[in-house]
Amino acid sequence: EGRPGVAATLRALNAALGRPGALWVKESGARNLRHRDFLAPRAALGAAFPGGQVGPGPARVHCPALHGPAALRPRHLRPVLLADHLAQLLRAQGVDVRLVPALTQEGGPEVVRQLRIDWPSGSGGSAVPDAVSALKAALGRAPCATACEQGPGTAALPEGVIGKVHLKSFVEQQGLVGYDPNLDVLLVTEGMLRTLAELQQVVQQCLVSDPVALPASHFPGGSSCSIMHVVNCEEEFQQQQLDLLWRVLDPGAHTALQKHLVCGPVKVTNPSSPIEADQYFQLRKRQMYEASVMKYGELAQDEAWREVIDTLTAAAIRFEMLSTAHRSQITLDLENSSISTKGTKSGAFVMYNCARLATLFDSFQRAVEQGTYPPLPPVSELNFSCLREEGEWLLLFNYLLPFPEVLQQAAQLPTPSKGIRITANTETVCKFLIQLSMDFSSYYNRVHILGEPFPHLFDQMFARLRLLGAVRDVFHSALATLHLPPLSQI
Repeated sequence: EGRPGVAATLRALNAALGRPGALWVKESGARNLRHRDFLAPRAALGAAFPGGQVGPGPARVHCPALHGPAALRPRHLRPVLLADHLAQLLRAQGVDVRLVPALTQEGGPEVVRQLRIDWPSGSGGSAVPDAVSALKAALGRAPCATACEQGPGTAALPEGVIGKVHLKSFVEQQGLVGYDPNLDVLLVTEGMLRTLAELQQVVQQCLVSDPVALPASHFPGGSSCSIMHVVNCEEEFQQQQLDLLWRVLDPGAHTALQKHLVCGPVKVTNPSSPIEADQYFQLRKRQMYEASVMKYGELAQDEAWREVIDTLTAAAIRFEMLSTAHRSQITLDLENSSISTKGTKSGAFVMYNCARLATLFDSFQRAVEQGTYPPLPPVSELNFSCLREEGEWLLLFNYLLPFPEVLQQAAQLPTPSKGIRITANTETVCKFLIQLSMDFSSYYNRVHILGEPFPHLFDQMFARLRLLGAVRDVFHSALATLHLPPLSQI
């Protein structure tokens, strides 16, 4: 039989305990847990069963760091990874997400491919030049905009400037709040208009796919076409300028739905020179390779391990960038070569425990094929009252039950009462996986799952395997939101 679903496992547990449809409430006190006084919140239990999904709605996630040919740096990489992760979380809740801008060069920056970032590529669309022309015309008509005249007696302007927009007066006239008070006159370039044209294009696609999307204003759970700019703090000012420019040139309902999710700074310690994102990846990859060779010896130098090392590196960087609240500063110590496959705060540690589960089930399957054990029975035939270890119940009530609620919480983007900034709980999944890995590792090191092939021991072994099969599903589902494939070996 295939992997057990969490909901099916819980229904079987309720039936085994004689409490179909019972209320579970979580008790975190260690003494009570030892005495089997187990409780779990109704919301967590309800989320484990069908019917707890967030309603569908469209959202457009814009990451300015991917505009232009300039090489990415770690500070740019953070909002890109955050936008990629957030898009996956929203999609899991039924939201239609489109990432902007499309990468124009083949595959985009190499680090985007190396980190398995699922970003769309394309030429920008044939409609973009027409949209740029329309925006130029709108620039000439806007009350708070003036054309830039070049001629004798006029001050020299930077090349490519085609107009000026008085943003400060526009903000005051519209009564907008949350914008930087230093915003004043913006020199408009064709590059800015092209960026806006790309955003306009995806909004039009949103209107075609959902004609009633625009009038609603709830974000993101309702039927609204929301535009979220994910930007690092160093470029927040420039993104506010573009936000306002779009409102000036295209005063439609969609431009009012712009929100900004701002990432805190990325501090790099002891850099010999400014480091690019590609170099950052290669540095972490070399450190991961050296740590793996130290632990596994020549095995880690095998060709088959190349993909494993790449996955571990991607995991290490994603957790390094995403396990901290997005508005807080993160510090990258690039000279720290103490990366470990088992450091409990790292993505590599999470992947290590995911691989341990794969090894466990591979070993069980081989034993079944050799006739050592019978096949795993259906969930309905299992006796979950055999689960008497505290660690087993901790896995159930701290991770399996609340997991759907964790994903939902991570995807929540509460609309601010005023201003343009929003916050997200994007660190939730990484922290959840790290804590799950620590508790699973503690349990796995203490309990021998595959015991002697004696029939009187099979009930407990099968109950444990079903429980850990559900844990494996949680690992896989959570890692999918990070675009990390589960490892089968490490």
